[in-house]
Amino acid sequence: MYDDVLYPTDGSDGAEAALASARDLAETYDATVHVLYVAERLTPHGLASDVEVVEGGGMIGDPEGGDGGMMADRTKDDEIDAEVRRRGMELVESVADRLGDVRTRTEVRGGTPYEVILDYVDEHDIDLILMGTHGRTGLDRYLLGSVTEKVVRTADVPVLTVRGRNEA
Repeated sequence: MYDDVLYPTDGSDGAEAALASARDLAETYDATVHVLYVAERLTPHGLASDVEVVEGGGMIGDPEGGDGGMMADRTKDDEIDAEVRRRGMELVESVADRLGDVRTRTEVRGGTPYEVILDYVDEHDIDLILMGTHGRTGLDRYLLGSVTEKVVRTADVPVLTVRGRNEA
């Protein structure tokens, strides 16, 4: 019934709550769990604020270490992208380890999360998407949007959602 299950994760409590369900489904149906992390650009000059990049002393040929202009911005963006992708790889590899003997496939991609998830489903012939929810409601959900909600509304395959531990 389910040969390939997609488990998108961002490492949040909501996503973690769905991990046990991913393992149970994989064991029940002898399925492969595809663990996907999507690195999303949040600002023109970087990603999530929890990523710390130590800035260098400027461009080559700039003895004062002053502002390197657009080249410095691009270099900083590249460093941030590399750090986020590194952290994403650590996350998906950690999830794969915690899934134990379950067959897994891990991947880190950049882009808009719900779009990347839907593209991945099409590319890999996914049978089921299993996602955690963050539990936002009301104005927070409206303002921030919900990746899970967008996937549920637009996916061509079944989507199983698992509530986070603190949700009512």
